[in-house]
Amino acid sequence: MSTGSHLLIVDDDPEIRSLLATELRKAGFSVAVAGNGVAMRREIERGGIDLVILDLNLPGEDGLALCRALRATSELPVIMLTARGDPIDRILGLEMGADDYVAKPFEPRELAARIRNVLKRSQSLPVNLEPLAAKGARFAGWTLDFEHRQIIDATGRVTVLSGTEFRLLRLFVEYANRVLSREQLLALGAVKQSEANDRAIDLQVSRLRARFGSEGADLIRTVRYEGYVLAAAVELL
Repeated sequence: MSTGSHLLIVDDDPEIRSLLATELRKAGFSVAVAGNGVAMRREIERGGIDLVILDLNLPGEDGLALCRALRATSELPVIMLTARGDPIDRILGLEMGADDYVAKPFEPRELAARIRNVLKRSQSLPVNLEPLAAKGARFAGWTLDFEHRQIIDATGRVTVLSGTEFRLLRLFVEYANRVLSREQLLALGAVKQSEANDRAIDLQVSRLRARFGSEGADLIRTVRYEGYVLAAAVELL
C-alpha cells in the first residue's frame, strides 16, 4: 500500500521535516515537504499528493485552519501532528476533518503504520462512496454539501461536519429510507478502522443527530434490533 504513495509533510521545524522525510522514505513512501500553508498549497496544486501530514502548531495559519480549508476543497487524507497533550486538540483536529491524529513525540514506525491504515481506508472506499455527479442532496429542509462536507438548514445556517460525520450521513443519504445495520455501516467504512465496533457506530450516530438539533432523532431513526435509517425523501442536487 505504501509503495508509490506520495506524502506531503507540513511542519515549520526543518529538523522535524528532514527526519520525517528520511524515515518515511525508508518506509517506502515518496515525500514532499512544506514549512507553512502557502508552501503546502503550492505542493498540492502541483498534484500527485496522496496524504498530508499536517503539524497543528504552524506560524500564521495553524494546522486546524489549514485542515478545514483542505476539507472545503479536497478529499485528501490528513494526519495531524502536535506536541500538545490536551485531548481537546485531538477532538478539534478530528472535527475539522482530519483522518487521524498523532501526538509528539512518536515512533516513526507508528506514524508509518497509521499512514498505511489511512491510505488503505481512503483508497478502498466502497463504490457508493466514490465521487458522485451530484454536488449535494436535499432532505427534510436540510442540504448536504458533498464538496464542502457541511449541512445547511432552512435558514441558511451552515454546520461543518467532521470526516466521520460526513461519511456516515453520506451513507444514510445514499440509502435513504433503507435500514442499515451496524454491521453494514462498519463494512461500508462509516467509522475509522481503528474504531470499528458497534459502540463506535452508536456514538457517531448520536453525534450526527446532534448536528440536526431537536430534529435529529426523528430524522435518523433507530429501528430496534435492526439498525438506523434516514427517514426522509432525498433529492440529489
